[in-house]
Amino acid sequence: MEFNRSLAVFIFMFGVVGNILNILVLSQRSYRYNSCAWLFLVLSIVNLVSLISGLITIMIDGWTTNPTDYIGVLCKLRAFLVFSTRTIAMWLMVLATTDRWLLSNMNAHRRQQSSLKNAQFWAAIIVILSVALYAQQLYCYEANLTDTPLKCYGKTVVCRYLTDLSLAIITVSIPILLMILFGSLIISNVRQSQHRIQTLQLGSAGASTKRPLGSHGENSVGKFRQKTDRSLLRMLFSQVILTGIFTFPLCLDKFYSSFSGDQGSPLVLATNAFVYDLAILAYDISNGITFYVYTLCGGTVFRKALYEFIMSMKFKMRCH
Repeated sequence: MEFNRSLAVFIFMFGVVGNILNILVLSQRSYRYNSCAWLFLVLSIVNLVSLISGLITIMIDGWTTNPTDYIGVLCKLRAFLVFSTRTIAMWLMVLATTDRWLLSNMNAHRRQQSSLKNAQFWAAIIVILSVALYAQQLYCYEANLTDTPLKCYGKTVVCRYLTDLSLAIITVSIPILLMILFGSLIISNVRQSQHRIQTLQLGSAGASTKRPLGSHGENSVGKFRQKTDRSLLRMLFSQVILTGIFTFPLCLDKFYSSFSGDQGSPLVLATNAFVYDLAILAYDISNGITFYVYTLCGGTVFRKALYEFIMSMKFKMRCH
């Protein structure tokens, strides 16, 4: 309990601060109309809600009585928020990966599908379906349970099977497989584009000297957009890899708990509960590290947006 509580405090502090900074940076003008950046912005908001709803009860456990353990309404509400936001976050990453695949496609019609309007439409669909999927938590979860990993847990065997398998399959496994699939397709598209660009450059090497003088501004804008897209792609790939690493333990634990049952000695039950708590905290790490992944892997574009935001806030404070 002490270890889980201390780790939860660490994840909460860095995760909440990081997601708030993500929201502030991704709201800047340079990212405002980019579909992938908008998805990252919504993802940061969802991760923030997930961390607050999931970690506060773990942090206070041991210091005082956890209200979700004995208040049924809070137990149900917490379970609903935690599971639905985690599902929304995973499928938003799938949507971001799909958006980058469309943008990198050689087919012009598919590239046109990578738009802010489409990203907003499918994000709304993901939110609605995720909320509908885990609305059953408002019935299934109950407080004051015994012989379960948590006192606030599924009250029947059917509820536990439904929750465990939906989390393991729909929330974790399928999104990771789709992200791997579309990530592979993105790499294939990038290689095809590079090969085509090299072929065109060899075929029109002498035409570069005949460009009109007014094309310099357009080229600089196009290069900035390409640089932003490459930066977002690096951020996405890094986040997909780390998300897979940190969410896989919870997926395995859910499969194990679904098919092994809750039978065993008190030591086995305590060990299972401890492993379950660690898997949950590892999952929360994936929701809390996005800002640091973006800062390290987002290149100069994201770091420049962060620097401009800090300077603007500093300027406003001086004015006041």
